[in-house]
Amino acid sequence: MQIIEHSVVGTRSAVLRLRRPGSQLQFLVFPMLHVASPRFYAAVTKRLRECDLLVVEGVSGRSVVGSALTLTYRAMPANRRSGLVTDPIPYASLGVEVINPDVTAAEFGQGWRTMPLRYRLQIWALIPVVIVIQFFGGTRWLLSPEVEVSDLPSPADERHADDEVTEHFDRTLGGERDERLLAALSELIRTRSAERIDVAVVYGAGHVPAIVRGLLELHGYRPRSAEWLTVLER
Repeated sequence: MQIIEHSVVGTRSAVLRLRRPGSQLQFLVFPMLHVASPRFYAAVTKRLRECDLLVVEGVSGRSVVGSALTLTYRAMPANRRSGLVTDPIPYASLGVEVINPDVTAAEFGQGWRTMPLRYRLQIWALIPVVIVIQFFGGTRWLLSPEVEVSDLPSPADERHADDEVTEHFDRTLGGERDERLLAALSELIRTRSAERIDVAVVYGAGHVPAIVRGLLELHGYRPRSAEWLTVLER
């Protein structure tokens, strides 16, 4: 199942509607990118206003490592010729209830420190390189096959399958954060499955395979339809 698609017309994100028999509650999963065209975020905002509850990603608080990592994508819109922006959606001001089950900055930092020092040093060394690459080539990356996400391992995933740095990094950025999200969604199913409501799950595209897989394995929810939103046109 394609989640982020690259094609001749540009890059698109699939908004997935998940249902299960016997439950009135439905999930709308929005695979997000940290940087995109303003039109993409406007389209997402319009659809979020129509939902009954938002479950939103976002590490609360600030940390040195978190700020450094976000620089790797904030470099793209810093190049004004790109026409890109970081996510401007005012989730708390949409008139819809918001839940944020993500970790705090302190908890994220604690997870970061569990990585072996040599891997942390490698990542620190790579950050300036990535920032420069993203500043000058961020738009090309967003319009390349490298941006694609599906529920199957990508060629890049397979290349890095035995890379210990990637494994530790993915565990820090995903891992417990995905577990907390699924726990929050499970609680909503337990307490509100009799209500006819649309619950929007607004998380980075990289988290979506774990979300879809978890909701299927734990609760029998399956994707039943998808709406494509354009992230960036060629």
